[in-house]
Amino acid sequence: MLANKANYLVRLGHELIIITTDQQGRSPYFPLDTRIRNIDLDVNYCENNNKALVRKTINYYKKQKNHRQKLNRLLYELKGDVVISMFDHDVSFLYKINDGSKKVLEIHFSRFKRLQYGREGLWKIVDRLRSINDLSLVKRYDRFVVLTEEDKGYWGLLKKIVVIPNANSFVPENISDWKAKEVIAVGRYDYQKGFDDLIRIWGIVNVYFPDWILRIYGSGPLEHELLLLIKQLKLEHNIYLHPPVKEIDEKYIESSILAMTSRYEGFGMVLIEAQICGLPLVAYACKCGPRDIIKNGENGFLVEEGNIVEFANRLMELMESFDMRERFGNNGLLRSKNYSEDKVMRMWLDLFDSLKDGN
Repeated sequence: MLANKANYLVRLGHELIIITTDQQGRSPYFPLDTRIRNIDLDVNYCENNNKALVRKTINYYKKQKNHRQKLNRLLYELKGDVVISMFDHDVSFLYKINDGSKKVLEIHFSRFKRLQYGREGLWKIVDRLRSINDLSLVKRYDRFVVLTEEDKGYWGLLKKIVVIPNANSFVPENISDWKAKEVIAVGRYDYQKGFDDLIRIWGIVNVYFPDWILRIYGSGPLEHELLLLIKQLKLEHNIYLHPPVKEIDEKYIESSILAMTSRYEGFGMVLIEAQICGLPLVAYACKCGPRDIIKNGENGFLVEEGNIVEFANRLMELMESFDMRERFGNNGLLRSKNYSEDKVMRMWLDLFDSLKDGN
């Protein structure tokens, strides 16, 4: 999303600078316009990831001090009009830097994400405290941008909060023909994405639709556990785990249904990716995103979190009815216009204009 927005704005003639902390000499994963400047502050928070809580906390504050000093000097030098934080390590101090720029805070997860990590012990206490502190921080910025109307409601009555969704990251040349007996899921193999639930759901589905295939594209720490679960349920010939692919639109088009069993989301990017490829959607109604994107019974189905039986039933409704897949898919294509790049970027341009006008 950052790469897409930056490329769009620089094409309009705006000067764009992307500041990172942990780039470590790597090239950007997604292509950036050559007119976009990249500056890395060489703070390297990632070096802190595997330490115990107390030591990690001490090292984190040292890196925060280094980060603040370097960013402060750089912003005074650059004299930008608008500086946007993506709610990362700079969120606690960026608003304090008096370089003359307007400060915008942009969140790519939801209000309660920290509480949804499911961590225990001291980490659970840390997550709760940080979640409480988030609310006080967002009030200090000139604008606070959230991805969904649902999430906006969870932050309370904030005066400077704005809803701007993610835009479609691509526009495919073709769409699904809804004929393939394949369901697709996409995401990291971790607790958040709930693929353990999806595999159990497929254990129910496979009894009635043994000729259908589930393909999951991703990678992550739970890959071994997921493979073991597939083996335990004897689904090795019906569920396939695939590595991530850049041309994910091709994989959507080769499928007939998108399944998303996330326990929480900031938005649910896979939903709008699949939707613009013509796929009907079945998703847990988790916080946040699916309720904004899916109109139940029109372009997909929303399922109560954790209800694997209902999820399986909704999938099977679509699997047994080509007409329903076609209708939901076409309805989704119409709804995908709400997430066109031009429409979403017009919202960002309006936000920048409002800052310039002092509103």
